[in-house]
Amino acid sequence: MRTILGIDVGSSKTVAIIADIGDEPTITGVGIAKSKGIKKGTITNIELASNSIKQAVTDAKRIAGTQVNKAIVSISSAYSQSLSSHGIVNVPTNEITISEINRAIQTAIYNANIPKDFVLLQAIPYAFKVDDITEIEDPEGMSGSRLEVFIHIVVVQQSAIDNIKKMLKLAGIGIENIVLSSFASAIATLNEDEKEQGVALIDIGATTSDVAIFKDNAIRWTGFLPVGSHHITNDLAMALHTTLLKAEEIKLNIDKYKDDDIIEVPLIGDENHTKSSDINSIKEIMNARINETLFLLDNKLLKESGFKEVITGIVLTGGFAKLHNLRERFELFGNIAVRVAKPKEINGLFDNLKSPEFSTAVGLIIYALGKHSSYEVDSNRVFRSKYKIEDTETHINEEFQPLAKPQSQIDEKEEIVDIVDKTHQNTSIFSKFKVWFDNLF
Repeated sequence: MRTILGIDVGSSKTVAIIADIGDEPTITGVGIAKSKGIKKGTITNIELASNSIKQAVTDAKRIAGTQVNKAIVSISSAYSQSLSSHGIVNVPTNEITISEINRAIQTAIYNANIPKDFVLLQAIPYAFKVDDITEIEDPEGMSGSRLEVFIHIVVVQQSAIDNIKKMLKLAGIGIENIVLSSFASAIATLNEDEKEQGVALIDIGATTSDVAIFKDNAIRWTGFLPVGSHHITNDLAMALHTTLLKAEEIKLNIDKYKDDDIIEVPLIGDENHTKSSDINSIKEIMNARINETLFLLDNKLLKESGFKEVITGIVLTGGFAKLHNLRERFELFGNIAVRVAKPKEINGLFDNLKSPEFSTAVGLIIYALGKHSSYEVDSNRVFRSKYKIEDTETHINEEFQPLAKPQSQIDEKEEIVDIVDKTHQNTSIFSKFKVWFDNLF
């Protein structure tokens, strides 16, 4: 049994969850604080953002009655890019083990064209090939002489990682792992059938929209747009000449009114006076912004991803998903199934967490179980397997050595691997070919 702290730093609120992890997680503490120093998913003031984290974590610790000082932290897709790569290795023993899978994934990472000033966040396989057999989901235990892997890679700006570390350090928290926010939301909301058949997870928060597309039970693409539910609030506040607080209240309770209702709205700067506004006009303002948001998601993300044609469903989560009759507005996406998703039920799940806006935070806790994918290289460059995660973490350097090679060649390979970890982005094409050739034979 170990204790996990998950921290989701959103644009509107910061959520800290503490859970005891055994075979299944049990939530023991929750803290929620208004986010400061965060705009459209990016850090704009490290000190203010760290204060929000400190407040949320302190509240969670008080409820849980425990001390935990390292966290699994979410990172917005605003900082990320989505890549694909592949790698191929020889299998000297003719039986594929986790060691060969690790070597193949590491080779694919090395072959990836990672942009300058970006670093690996997560690398997750979506298909394997053994000799001439394609579309293998998990090759562990199979016989073959060559193994090829195709992986999805999420890379993030190095400066973003540095700022997150500074933000957490200032709050007195170390980092255990960093996870893409949309991936965490997907863990908390998607079922196996959806991930297998093809689904777009759309997490729309206050000022950001994160998308993760799954197909054949693996993540295939991620994207981001700086739009969210706060834009609706802002439109209402401007059109009604009222406060953001009142506009937010109207937005969240719009389904309680009839179209011909008239409400009194306080004027900004002069709240002792009000103006009359009809609900039908307010709905028109909201609908215009909602339709624009959905149009942008369809054209800027789903179509550009290249996966729109294989998507059979859309799963909505995040605060935006709570809006009234949102499913019916997705007609522009065509004949596609749409559902609004709350986080999966887990032990000790507090009632206030049973809402779409907490999907990312709950997903961070579920991520700690290590069952979300068969294999992964995480933000620490640690190879993880759902079969023996502790062993692969402990022996990562040993497993990356080539098999059935003379000691002199093994030493040479270790030197190359060290170069890969430190300077792989600036390595010449010749060196990349040498690493590929060594793995192949």
